[in-house]
Amino acid sequence: MAHDRTAPRTRTPRSDGIRTRQAILDEAARLATVEGIEGVSLARLADRVGMSKSGLFAHFGSKEELQLATVERATAIFTEDVFEPAAVAPNGLERLQALLERFLSYVEVAVFPGGCFFASAVAELDTRSGPVRDLVLGVAAEWTDALEEAVRDAQAEGLVDADVEPAQLAFQLNAYALLGNGQFVASGSKEPLDRARRAIAERLDAVRVAGSAST
Repeated sequence: MAHDRTAPRTRTPRSDGIRTRQAILDEAARLATVEGIEGVSLARLADRVGMSKSGLFAHFGSKEELQLATVERATAIFTEDVFEPAAVAPNGLERLQALLERFLSYVEVAVFPGGCFFASAVAELDTRSGPVRDLVLGVAAEWTDALEEAVRDAQAEGLVDADVEPAQLAFQLNAYALLGNGQFVASGSKEPLDRARRAIAERLDAVRVAGSAST
């Protein structure tokens, strides 16, 4: 059959355009952990990526749209680096350990120069209002919910003391991880992350059911 050159074509996103947008958002997320997400503006980011402000406007129609896309990109990175690897753990206790270790590793390899994107963004936006704050706090809640769910599963599997309050244990473990993140960023030393790992291991040892396997 002869090709009809006049037939309308379905437009698909150009792969180079997708890569450009992703590169912009990667730089925006890095910038946000250092200068704050409010520092992520079209003009500021254009200067960082070597584009015109009008060129960036073609990708993002407003500062808020850029900020929301930045949070979504940071969420995708966190999911890939932390949530997904931990999800394959065979039981709740090992998933809990994996979530925390993957978090600390994500911080340690400096995915973002200012440490965990969400720890930084929550500290900046917690007293504000608007869709960017809501999106950030939603991801932070998913993180703590994942820790708590892993504790509950570990209890149901007989691996963690049933008398332990899941929300409290998740809070304590998260506190260790977040303090390790903050001190690592401030000092540049990996010692706080090692201390966080030791504190997490000691707390889990304290609530582990006697005789259950240790990883």
